[in-house]
Amino acid sequence: MVSWLVRLVRVRRLDRSPLRRATDRLETVVLAVLVAAFVAGTPFAALAAGGWAHAAAHREQLAQLASEHKVSAVVQEVIQLNGGDLANDTAVLARWTAPDGKPVTGDVLEPSGSAPGEIVQVWLARDGQVAQAPLLDSQVSGEGIAAEICCGMAGLVLLIAACMISRLVLDKRRMADWDAEWRAAGPRWTTRA
Repeated sequence: MVSWLVRLVRVRRLDRSPLRRATDRLETVVLAVLVAAFVAGTPFAALAAGGWAHAAAHREQLAQLASEHKVSAVVQEVIQLNGGDLANDTAVLARWTAPDGKPVTGDVLEPSGSAPGEIVQVWLARDGQVAQAPLLDSQVSGEGIAAEICCGMAGLVLLIAACMISRLVLDKRRMADWDAEWRAAGPRWTTRA
């Protein structure tokens, strides 16, 4: 275990070798700071983003529940759309009673397998138009989890980008230093007779 750690430290240029340049040591420090910032900051940012997304989805769910209501409808007929099969839903012509007591007939998306005469649940907006069902609790939680994952991935992408940019900047500096040293040492090695 100790020899592995010593090799890791040497590879990351933390030793006092006289062959190490200042830019090599600076690169190690920059990398350590970036990784520490990622490890310390990303979990908090991910939790904040997840909490924000969960709260926003919950507000949307509550707004949907306040502005919509569910009624029972009787399937009149199943409608074939372009002769194709939708993945999990099928359009059906259904009939239900509006809040004002008038019968209404309209197209509704229902799970495939609905047959004429079956009773299905339809969500209606305040104006009586067919609306989507409110978000489920699992969808609200899923929004928060997705935001946490996306934030974590964004933090990782930022870490990689910052490491690459710092490496490019330091490589440019190293090349300039090597060029200056070669200009100083080159004439002594390439004298012509």
